[in-house]
Amino acid sequence: MPTTAALSVPSAGSSFEQTTIEQRELRDDDVRIDIHYAGICHSDIHQVREEWGSAIFPMTPGHEIAGVVSAVGDAVTRHKVGDRVGVGCMVDSCGECDYCKDGEEQFCAKGAVMTYNGRGYDGEETKGGYAQSVVVSERFVCRVPDGIGIDEAAPLLCAGITTYTPLRRYAAGPGKKVAVIGLGGLGHMAVKLAVAMGAEVTVLSRSMAKADDAKTLGAHHYQATEDADALKSLRGSFDLIINTVSANLRLQTYMSMLKPLGALVNVGLPTQPYEVSPGSLIGGSKTLAGSNIGGIAATQEMLDFCAEHGIGASIETIPADEVDAAYDRVVAGDVRYRFVIDTSTIAPA
Repeated sequence: MPTTAALSVPSAGSSFEQTTIEQRELRDDDVRIDIHYAGICHSDIHQVREEWGSAIFPMTPGHEIAGVVSAVGDAVTRHKVGDRVGVGCMVDSCGECDYCKDGEEQFCAKGAVMTYNGRGYDGEETKGGYAQSVVVSERFVCRVPDGIGIDEAAPLLCAGITTYTPLRRYAAGPGKKVAVIGLGGLGHMAVKLAVAMGAEVTVLSRSMAKADDAKTLGAHHYQATEDADALKSLRGSFDLIINTVSANLRLQTYMSMLKPLGALVNVGLPTQPYEVSPGSLIGGSKTLAGSNIGGIAATQEMLDFCAEHGIGASIETIPADEVDAAYDRVVAGDVRYRFVIDTSTIAPA
């Protein structure tokens, strides 16, 4: 069975080890990808530290994968050796249910197979992108257009599609006022994408520390949420608010910032329930919603949009031996704005 060098954690909360993992032989519809870069998503940290319930160990995380096709199965038609490609949060689905047929594989009735910390339909554990190669069904491999650096493309496979989906669904664009809560890995992508779509964008962040960054990213306005009086002046200001943080915010405050018929969409995932008065929704016919990732067609659309508009993630590239420290820095909010692992630095134990 083929193997590849990888980073794995043997148990919940333990440090990463450079090791070797097995991969399946190429099936007829499979693509083997030489991974060049793997983004670090906060959800990786939650799962490695078993903060979202029981997980599968040893674990090789990573669902922001970018690299180059090195081999294809006999029946592959979508990709060829040498193509620049990416893989996101899913690596399989039934392909037969209504959701899969509609291009919403993330809602597969049989259950989409996650890129890591999951099991394929054959019962085998899935291993993610903190590795030097991965084998994936061609249906779940997206083309990375030439207009995006391969390193800056990696985080787009999760952070990009996670923010692109609600912006498209709720019609961010010219004449719309969009607020983004939090300027982190998700938030910085929400800003870049909303600006490129033509919306007027405001960043809502805890302090003024990231005001200059927000301007550089293209935001038109910036407001520190620690200034309660200033927040009151924003009542009825926005058509759409994208909440990217995983903290337990008092959403009542932010619902008041929506115009009638506006929507507040949560893409962050806090550990405690939100508290919202029904009256804050009914009075202005407002929407409080959540949003998942997108299907494969939408992910490709997002990558094409980013290439057209010269958008990549803002990244800090690190070697394999700095991943543990990077996890702590992500939790502390000390990254501008996505860590990306140079997988060439992974060596088998």
